[in-house]
Amino acid sequence: MAMLLDVMGCDVRTAYSGAVGISLVSAFQPRIVFLDLGMPEMNGYEAARLIRNAPAGQQAQLIALSGWGQELDKKRTREAGFDRHLVKPADIEILEEILAACGDESQQI
Repeated sequence: MAMLLDVMGCDVRTAYSGAVGISLVSAFQPRIVFLDLGMPEMNGYEAARLIRNAPAGQQAQLIALSGWGQELDKKRTREAGFDRHLVKPADIEILEEILAACGDESQQI
């Protein structure tokens, strides 16, 4: 995903745990944050709640990107503060729509 977004012209940062992702959001202040739900140590739901409580995370679009796509999963992502829920593998056309909807500022992911 990071390589695809890079090819699409985005400035991308990658984290492999929720805690590192939260730190990156504070430092990098991205316009869009893609979070997996099944991460080690801290799941995506917990990370999303913490990101939403941080000043840098209040304006970001939070997108769940997961193999979990049941209605209960989608309900939980909404409750955690996610804006969208995409099931892996993400459709490139949907990614383009998300980037376009965020405008020029979407280049930081």
